[in-house]
Amino acid sequence: MRWPCRAALLLSMSIAGCAGMPPKPKPAQLPSAAPLSAADSHGGAWPSPQWWQQYRDPTLDRLIDMALANSPTLASAHARFESARQSVRVASAAAGAHLQASGDFARQRLSDNGLFPPQLLGFAWYNLADLGLQASYTFDWWGKQRDLVQGAMDEARASQADRSAAALMLASSVADTYFGWQSDEGRLALAREREATVEREQAVSAARIRADLDPKDDLQRAASALAAVREQIALLEGSAALRVVALAALIGRPADELPPMTARPLPPIGAAVPDDVRIDLISRRADVTASRWRVEAAEQSRDSARAEFFPDISINALIGVQSIDVSTLLNYGSRVPQVGAAVHLPLFDAGRLKAHYGAAQAAVNSAVASYQETVVEAARDVATQASTLAQIAAQRTQRAIELDAAGELKVSAAARVHQGVADSRLELSATESWIGQRDALLQLDAAALSADIGLQRALGGGYQRAATTP
Repeated sequence: MRWPCRAALLLSMSIAGCAGMPPKPKPAQLPSAAPLSAADSHGGAWPSPQWWQQYRDPTLDRLIDMALANSPTLASAHARFESARQSVRVASAAAGAHLQASGDFARQRLSDNGLFPPQLLGFAWYNLADLGLQASYTFDWWGKQRDLVQGAMDEARASQADRSAAALMLASSVADTYFGWQSDEGRLALAREREATVEREQAVSAARIRADLDPKDDLQRAASALAAVREQIALLEGSAALRVVALAALIGRPADELPPMTARPLPPIGAAVPDDVRIDLISRRADVTASRWRVEAAEQSRDSARAEFFPDISINALIGVQSIDVSTLLNYGSRVPQVGAAVHLPLFDAGRLKAHYGAAQAAVNSAVASYQETVVEAARDVATQASTLAQIAAQRTQRAIELDAAGELKVSAAARVHQGVADSRLELSATESWIGQRDALLQLDAAALSADIGLQRALGGGYQRAATTP
């Protein structure tokens, strides 16, 4: 009757230990679509993984390749991913069977006043040698170790998605900064063209003042206009230089190691929001994917915390030899085998298990809230960039009309000057207005290109969550 009694005692202890266990939680309910309306879709295509190649700029391609290979920001994201991978190995190492070899040798003297005095045994010094091989195995019946390993794997997947998000952010920042430099160079050329026009206006005013045809105030106004144009040139030169510094910082190289950059017209854009953006955006954004993996990792940690309410059962086995004489250590009679089993059941722990489980549940709630916030931010990002592009397109249409009108006025003024109806200041003033309209149109094109880059980033930059992750 001993074994039935022991089994009954063990069963009653298990029931007592599991009495305070929380009920099995339901999986987190996560949104399956981004909060975007049908009006936000315009039949566009999803970006490709090398989305920047659509701008057909070899210098930009080279800059982004250098950034992805050398950037400290991306290196930091890669280091976090490697750390997460090692965490998986650490969690895996805690599960399964363990085998350990040990060997000891000691020489000790017996005390004259001990339990066994040397006079009784006939010797005062003795040797003790041990050699053993110990194996242990803990049964993971409740899935505690399995959940810990799975949670670590989910964290590694989240870090992998974070690395992709960092690469996308880096590539878009390089592209935005590079085209900002191109915009500054284009505006700088227009500003210098305007400077030459204002200088000619100043010369005409000076000549008319010397001929007593105009008051001296006209010369002061011309000098003020020339100073304003030169101030704008200084600002644009400084902005272009700062963008080069920013590019060097993004790439992680000195500015003199950047590839040669030459001013060229801004590329055309034609991006639009895909029709299936509400459904597919979640799987095409690396940050949303990373947040989703963290929800799953938090749920695995919560399941592991719940499994701690169940008893742990482990077995241990030792194959070893022991002898006070090294010469007989390997004899058959020196063997000391041992087999044992252990059950660890938490009964009273001052609420530690419940507190641990409560913290794990709070982590799940936080991860779910973070995921929902990330989805909302992704939708807002797409809608913002799309709305910005639409607004700039409407502005550009009107600005193009103004530019055409300014060009016609310039031609008309030149004809009147050629006919001798008006002096050259009329043509120079019309030319200055025409240059101003070209500068305003260039600024709109630069803003549209920046919004286009932002839309490529908002749509995930070609990222797509894999069905399985190694």
